[in-house]
Amino acid sequence: MASLHTVNKSPFERNALEGCVRLAAKGSGVLLMEDGVYGALKGTQKSSMVSKSMASLSFYVLGPDLKARGIGEDKLIDGITVVDYNGFVDLVEKFDHTQAWL
Repeated sequence: MASLHTVNKSPFERNALEGCVRLAAKGSGVLLMEDGVYGALKGTQKSSMVSKSMASLSFYVLGPDLKARGIGEDKLIDGITVVDYNGFVDLVEKFDHTQAWL
């Protein structure tokens, strides 16, 4: 059963993103939001983990949260999809259920 996992904490302060990618079932989605968007950045110590996880998980990042932090889409790991609030709603509808990682 595919789930949408939401991560809102920075991967440099908490281990929510690591736990999420370790336990998420194949075919699930991961939405990075609030300070979780830092997990979508290329060239960081977490980039490799996210890139490898993209073989079995879909990654999304909330565009307004990127903008609020002054992060351009050109700084994202290739293959991560930027969504707006309507896209967030679409993801909630697409997946069987939603799991928040705090």
